[in-house]
Amino acid sequence: MSAQTMIRRPSWFTVVGVLGVVAMAFTVWLGLWITPPDQFQGNLARLLYIHPAIATVALYWVGLVAAGGSLLYLWPRTRSLFWDRLAAASVEVGAVFAALTLVTGSLWGRPVWGVWWTWDARLTSTALLLLLEIGYLALRRVPADPAIRARRCAVAALLIAIDIPIVHFSVDWWNTLHQGGTFIDPGFQIHASPSMSWTFLLGFVAFSLLFVWFLGVRYQVEVLQDAIGDQELEVSLSERWSEDTDLVGAAASAPTPGPGTGAP
Repeated sequence: MSAQTMIRRPSWFTVVGVLGVVAMAFTVWLGLWITPPDQFQGNLARLLYIHPAIATVALYWVGLVAAGGSLLYLWPRTRSLFWDRLAAASVEVGAVFAALTLVTGSLWGRPVWGVWWTWDARLTSTALLLLLEIGYLALRRVPADPAIRARRCAVAALLIAIDIPIVHFSVDWWNTLHQGGTFIDPGFQIHASPSMSWTFLLGFVAFSLLFVWFLGVRYQVEVLQDAIGDQELEVSLSERWSEDTDLVGAAASAPTPGPGTGAP
């Protein structure tokens, strides 16, 4: 199968990507020019149209796909490299979203808290999540049999998932600077104008669609990398076999000493 065939994308996949980009553009337009400033934070509140949405993808969508795919791979009845590749793609996309979560949070925290970074429980546990995902990606690049690599990475993804509830409940378990619900409190009461609420919701939709798009792209790259690795292994084995055959042929064609030609 050619590389072009393996990376061919279905039509629905293109639709998801286009919808994600359009939703993101509308979120930016509404957030910057349509919605009013916040009563207390002013224009700084505009960052909250994207920061919680990015954090939601980094935490829940990534955790669901990575942990779910890993469990399905470890379960003998559903074991397939599809689940391994899907989990790997999710973790790599999740590392990007986790980094964006920390960056956008710092941009908001500097004028509000007065510091770019503080060892707050929510921030620290999110940074730990990013480090764990980077460690997963490093583990995946350790040379190993595909089945062994998949098992190792599945266990690592489940360990990463342990940090997700810690990040989620950190504002409840510890006394932190990080605030709880901003637009929606734990009682699901909305504390924002209709235009701000719709922009906030659209941001969630936009980043969720972009996550699906990025996940699909990264999965296809994972398939392509595995195929290229298999082809390189076949070429390497073929070259080694050819070298061994040449050595055997050379040894067979070498002249043998005849009678009387030996040393006295």
